[in-house]
Amino acid sequence: MRTFFIAGNWKMNTLPGEAAQLVDAIVSSKSVQEAPSSVIVAMFPPHLSLTSAIEAAGKFRVSIGGQNCHHKEHGAYTGEISASVLAHIGCSHVIVGHSERRRDHGETNELIGQKATRAITSGLIPIICVGETLAEHEAGRTKEVVGAQLSEILNAAGKEIVAGSIIAYEPVWAIGTGRAATPQQAQDVHQFIRHWLDEHQTPNLPILYGGSVTPENASALFACEDIDGALVGGASLKHESFCAIIDAAAKASTQ
Repeated sequence: MRTFFIAGNWKMNTLPGEAAQLVDAIVSSKSVQEAPSSVIVAMFPPHLSLTSAIEAAGKFRVSIGGQNCHHKEHGAYTGEISASVLAHIGCSHVIVGHSERRRDHGETNELIGQKATRAITSGLIPIICVGETLAEHEAGRTKEVVGAQLSEILNAAGKEIVAGSIIAYEPVWAIGTGRAATPQQAQDVHQFIRHWLDEHQTPNLPILYGGSVTPENASALFACEDIDGALVGGASLKHESFCAIIDAAAKASTQ
């Protein structure tokens, strides 16, 4: 039986009360209640909605995580949040290096490696994001770019940190555009990442696809050998569409 990890990145959406309602709708759904243990579900609300989401999740078999963390444990870093605070309030995971953080905040691969290190030393599992821009994709440089990102993150964090992480491949040109990579395109990059991880002694990591995953394309993506789940954006903000993706993972896990 294959294991799938389905993560919902809510980005800068939901007030605390809305987050609680959405978590409640998802955890009480038939999709979650009857999901096999091989399907792991996680949700990533905005930081100020985390406590409400964690309380709503209760003891159900779902995880709540942060969308970002700082690479230092504490200090004079106005507006930031530490990995230790996320762990303290009950988070289990944190996203590091999302393409929007790279684009809007200039995050480098070295910094992302440092954040992954801080996450693991604080008791969190980091979801490390990699992926290429439209220009890089059209120039045929996808594997070159993704390989370089992984190398620099590995150099900054070390093998033990990367080996304890989850990798998310998110083609930047497909995020929020409705233009998803085809299943074969996604599989090709996932296979490359898996081979890269094997060659660098960090095998058996879950590799998620994160580029406009929807109920319509989830089944085809999950049928691919090297796709272990999804980092879902817009479709995770409605429990019906997120649950449909969970259902697709549940079906794929038994095939």
